[in-house]
Amino acid sequence: MGTYVIGIDFGTLSGRAVVVDTEDGSIKGEAVHDYAHGVMDRQLTAGDGRDLPPGFALQDSHDYIDVLASVVPQAVTRSGVDPAQIVGLGIDATSATVVFCDAEGIPLSWKPEFANNPHAYVKLWKHHGAAAQAAKMLEVARRRQEPWLERYGSVISSELLLPKAIETYEEAPSLFDQVGAVTDLLDWITWQLTGQRFAAEGSRGFKSMFQDGSFPSPEYLNEVSPGFGDRYMKLVDAPVAHLGSSVGHLRASMARMMGLPADVVVAAGNIDAHVMVAACNAVRPGQLTAIIGTSSCYIVNAHEFHPAPGIFGAVDGGTVAGLWGYESGQTAVGDIFSWYVNNYVTGEDHDAAGAAGVSVNEWLTNKMKADAPGASGLVALDWFNGNRSTLNDATLSGMIVGQTLATPSEDVYRALLESTAFGARAIIENYVSHGIAVHDVVAGGGGLVDDAFYMQMFADVLGMPVSVSASRQSGALGAAIFGAVAAHVYPTLEAAANAMTTINQNAYLPDPERAAAYNELYAIYQDLYETFGHQKDVMHRLYALRTRNA
Repeated sequence: MGTYVIGIDFGTLSGRAVVVDTEDGSIKGEAVHDYAHGVMDRQLTAGDGRDLPPGFALQDSHDYIDVLASVVPQAVTRSGVDPAQIVGLGIDATSATVVFCDAEGIPLSWKPEFANNPHAYVKLWKHHGAAAQAAKMLEVARRRQEPWLERYGSVISSELLLPKAIETYEEAPSLFDQVGAVTDLLDWITWQLTGQRFAAEGSRGFKSMFQDGSFPSPEYLNEVSPGFGDRYMKLVDAPVAHLGSSVGHLRASMARMMGLPADVVVAAGNIDAHVMVAACNAVRPGQLTAIIGTSSCYIVNAHEFHPAPGIFGAVDGGTVAGLWGYESGQTAVGDIFSWYVNNYVTGEDHDAAGAAGVSVNEWLTNKMKADAPGASGLVALDWFNGNRSTLNDATLSGMIVGQTLATPSEDVYRALLESTAFGARAIIENYVSHGIAVHDVVAGGGGLVDDAFYMQMFADVLGMPVSVSASRQSGALGAAIFGAVAAHVYPTLEAAANAMTTINQNAYLPDPERAAAYNELYAIYQDLYETFGHQKDVMHRLYALRTRNA
């Protein structure tokens, strides 16, 4: 009788579960559930519907429990697997998604007195309301010459947990007085599953700024925001769980709700992008995992620590035990394309796509895919939701250069596609220039990985072969792989990844002619990158005007 594990992926808009055969990684059943409240970035729809400030991105934690209650039983039923054969469960979730709860793990938004307070709700990874707090943290850290700063590329992003916690402390003090625990979403979910609170090593290092056995000091935090450091440490105090380790078994109520045995082992929670390292079997030094989706993340492991300005984080054991994990990323990729298609593509193109029975994205691609790189005369900056790496500045914005009155919509679309590949190349070049080797690229993620034009363009821009994970459920599969390790089906992550993944090696090879043309376009992109990222404060001034007059 075989053994099976469950992987549950909590994404930005939905949660998905898969039942996976531990022998070969084949998915036997799956189910998905959309969050009832989605992302609340305009109105507090889970509360009284009030308007939200610019930069807010919230979620309702009830939606995550609904996922557990829905997708696990469905996936198991569809798999035909006897629940008694399921031995482990792993979860991943959007990282630096912060839950403010009481000491028992009950989110404050569930309490009637805070149901209409936006700061009581989950602050999603792309919540940028804490930009001012992040800037203050950086200013103080530089002045104090804090040694941990280089672990975060010598910058501090508003997407991290600490700025969001300080934002709540400063802007909702009466609410913060009732906070008993501040936790990353992935740790909150395993807390709900097992009844035991742990802090996963990867997210604690990458997103909560826990390095070399400690958080930033209370003295530093008090200088950033008086009084905060004295209170914060007890709110984040929890045992650290190594990736691939067990944090306990399912508690009885959760086992009943999901229709699973109570002896199922639960793995330490993992960052959504980071489980892709296992799903893409890129667990060795120099293998870069490119997680391409609504946003994108680029992770590589190395034997040693190398300071690299502009990375999003470097953590010992952060993605694979025994190796330094490095993370960089883009805050928007697929989101950019959706934004453009939904708001700026002509009605004529929408009608034509419908008549042809294809998506608008595919219609635009078909209209321009035969064109040579550079034929449109356009270059774009991919900062439409800020720049995570290498500038780590949420107040930057996107731009398109070279448009004329004759520019068709498909040329703009192509420039946007190309801009995201240029952003990926800038990240990889930053790694390499600071001593972090990248010799293989393995891609996984959402629908863009199935887009042959985009992936070929990606390889052409990088000038490197790109391998692709064969699984289209890479996130949930990666979580399941960690579940298999926690349940001792395999002794190491490497052994589990070797057995449970299939990779299409060198699926896309760069075309020399197109790669040369993209080198020219990339040089222009670099000029814009330097000008608006370092030399000119135009975008910062625009951001200030927008926030002041909102």
